[in-house]
Parts: sequence; structure tokens; C-alpha cells
Amino acid sequence: MSTNTDVEPSLSLFTRGRLAFRHFRWSRPFWSGLFTMIAGLPIAYLPYANLTLGQLTIRMATTAGAGSMVIGILLVVLGLTIWFQPQVRIFAGVAAILLSLVSLVVSNFGGFLVGFVFGMVGGGMSIAWLPGEPAEPAESALDGADHADREPPVATPGTGSALSSFDGDAPAHGEEPGKGNQRAD
Repeated sequence: MSTNTDVEPSLSLFTRGRLAFRHFRWSRPFWSGLFTMIAGLPIAYLPYANLTLGQLTIRMATTAGAGSMVIGILLVVLGLTIWFQPQVRIFAGVAAILLSLVSLVVSNFGGFLVGFVFGMVGGGMSIAWLPGEPAEPAESALDGADHADREPPVATPGTGSALSSFDGDAPAHGEEPGKGNQRAD
């Protein structure tokens, strides 16, 4: 029997999968991609759906059924692009918003407004998402220990704000906006 306590406990397959999914979800605009993909489903499906009530069959077919299918498939592809290529999230978000607006006219009011609303929210969330900044190490962990073997900080979840780069200081009364205290006369 050994008294070695340096061995890390093994994680179950479920725990490792859950942690991997958490890392996947935190490192990209996950919810915006999901909302964008959900938007494509009713837009693509409803023009081809048949609703049967007893002997009565209601069909939502329109002359723009092919356009609805194309818009729905493009929204699903844009949702996957937001997930797997977060570098192009702004382009994909703008494209999702534009396709959602076009779906109002082309496909039964944007999948009876369900697809339209999901597409607008998903596209807006994609545009607003920013990657997280590296976490700062805690002060208590830094007291007197050798830091040469420490791992670099890990990026935190993408919860940054698009407005965080602005300083938020309004110019004082009588100053010109953008000039600040150092005015070149």
C-alpha cells in the first residue's frame, strides 16, 4: 500500500463529458448559435407542414416555399457557424438578423413570428458576445510560492461587455467632446 497522494482522482466519463461541454459552451457564443438554429426550424418547416383536424387538412404551402427552405437552412448553418467559428460571429449575427427580417415577407410571417423572434434574438446575442478575459490569480494563492511552474491563466467565459472598452467619463461642461483635458489650441 502506498501513501502517495499526488495521484489525481479519476473522473467518470459522464463528469468528463459534462466538463468538456461546459468548456465548449463558455468559450463561444453558445446560446446565440442555439437560438439562431432554432429560428431556422419553423421557418423551413411550416410552409411544408400539413395540419389535419378530423377530415379537414390545412396546408400552409406558399409560392415561396423554396425561399423559406433556403432561409431556414441558412439560419441553421449560421447557428453552426456561430458555434464552431466564433471569429465570424459578427458577420453571422448580422446575416441572421437580415435573414430573419426577410423571413417575415417570404415565409408565413417568419414561421408565425416564432422563427423571426428567435433569429433576431440569436443574431443580436451573437453580435454582442465578446470572449472572456483571462482570470486574475487570487492574492492568497500568491503568497511566497514559486510561480515559475504555474500554468498561464485560463480564459473566463464569454461574458464580456461590448461597452467595456469605453471609459464612461463624460466631458465636463464647457469642454468639447473627445478633446479631454489635453486640448491642442
